[in-house]
Amino acid sequence: MKTMKMIAIPAAVLALAGCATTPGPDELRTNAIAMMKASFKERGQAKLDRIDQDDMQRLCSEYVGEKVMPKEIAQSLEKAQQALIKYPADGKLLGDWKLGERIAQSGVGKQYSDDPKKPAGGNCYACHQLTKEEVSYGTIGPSLYNFAKVRGYGEQIQRYAYGKVYNSQAFSACSSMPRFGHAGILTEEQLRHVVALLMSPDSPVNK
Repeated sequence: MKTMKMIAIPAAVLALAGCATTPGPDELRTNAIAMMKASFKERGQAKLDRIDQDDMQRLCSEYVGEKVMPKEIAQSLEKAQQALIKYPADGKLLGDWKLGERIAQSGVGKQYSDDPKKPAGGNCYACHQLTKEEVSYGTIGPSLYNFAKVRGYGEQIQRYAYGKVYNSQAFSACSSMPRFGHAGILTEEQLRHVVALLMSPDSPVNK
């Protein structure tokens, strides 16, 4: 019995000591960011500030794996992001769908090797199906084929499409879709072209 007690006491002490030295979530996050900043090197337009999270991204990082974001927090996040959407001052939401298709097929821009003076692409096909002619596309995002044909061509859905491409977080909290307008990836003119690709009856998306 004495031998068992002598073994049990040090084990308990070690367990308590281990708990006392285990870093919390905030410390782990701080250490991870510091490690990333020490590992990545700035090259061209790819600066270290890309590692910095805004309030929305920090909040989403708290809910990973099996930890589900409460509905009220998700709704609050979406409402805050909706306030950040900047719709065209002239009210024109649609551009040229043919130019929109080029943007959707282009993956250039924002990489260190890309020329920052040239327009970026949307690389939409990396995550979505848009037309039935396309033989290769990603499936991370839902298929957008027949987007307006199913939802309608009215102004309300046009506004939704523009807002969704501008800032996806405004409609789906912690979405993995880039915030193309909010992040300055695509210009207002480019956004109009992409929305036209989704909304035009003549677009291959709706054929």
